[in-house]
Amino acid sequence: MAKKDYKEVVILPEKVSMIQEGNFFIVKGPKGEVKKALVNPKIKTSLQNNTFTLEVKKGSKREKTSLYTINAHVRNMIKGVTQGHVYKLKICSGHFPMTVTATAKEVSVKNFLGEKIPRVMAIPEGVKVKVDNITITVESVNLDLAGQTAASIEKLTRITSRDLRIFQDGVYITEKDGKPVI
Repeated sequence: MAKKDYKEVVILPEKVSMIQEGNFFIVKGPKGEVKKALVNPKIKTSLQNNTFTLEVKKGSKREKTSLYTINAHVRNMIKGVTQGHVYKLKICSGHFPMTVTATAKEVSVKNFLGEKIPRVMAIPEGVKVKVDNITITVESVNLDLAGQTAASIEKLTRITSRDLRIFQDGVYITEKDGKPVI
């Protein structure tokens, strides 16, 4: 397979700045800042004015996929500091009325399937969790943190050793960053 030159250019919007410190890229915007390590020795990066350029000379398929992956990460970081990332979850309780509460540091699920001890999960720094009736909203400028927190809340109500066709209680992700989950 012939090797080709690949180049991707990302134009930074107004009020968004990007700094490169070694292997780390720091994107700052109106909602906050995101820091992420994006490393590939064969991909050359350059940051001039408000444009971020990724470039590979005579790259193979592997370098091409790495280039597009880093490009997607940078675009997600820019979206996070300008709009933020939002995940939505739905509380479903059919057998026992469970109570879900969220403080600044933890999420607590009480009376899940009649359990006496509440299930508790710590919220990572930089993530906001809000409970409104039967909807839980997870917000963050970092896509990885928002997604992992939503998945951890869903996993908090995991059911084992029961028939899942009958016991469908739990908390389930319904929307991932604005896109509905089918």
